Amino acid sequence: QVQLVESGGGLAQAGGSLRLSCAASGRAFSTYAMGWFRQAPGKAREVVAGVGSSSESAYYADSVKGRFTLSRDNAKNMVYLQMNSLQPDDSAVYYCAAERYYRGTLFYPADMSYWGQGTQVTVSS
Repeated sequence: QVQLVESGGGLAQAGGSLRLSCAASGRAFSTYAMGWFRQAPGKAREVVAGVGSSSESAYYADSVKGRFTLSRDNAKNMVYLQMNSLQPDDSAVYYCAAERYYRGTLFYPADMSYWGQGTQVTVSS
């Protein structure tokens, strides 16, 4: 099992930046694919970005391509989401999630077994 704790959320102005962090505890972190998801009020949870266990090319939702960057540091058991050019539509609770030995490429929320508690991101216009 893996336990996930997100941090770094908060309030940003449109056009600003935030960096989210996800600390993972547990064994064999390098065997887990990691993803960032978000859920706005009244909307379904959606993938933002995901990366496989070997840090191959990350997957990004079309809405964040070119603005968000996911990275992972297996030596530190950490995953990051750098969010630039933030827009009010990016406001949501952001979740870190993990799935061991995941071989998918689209990172559906239902594919992830382990979730953090979420961190709120609010972007003002």
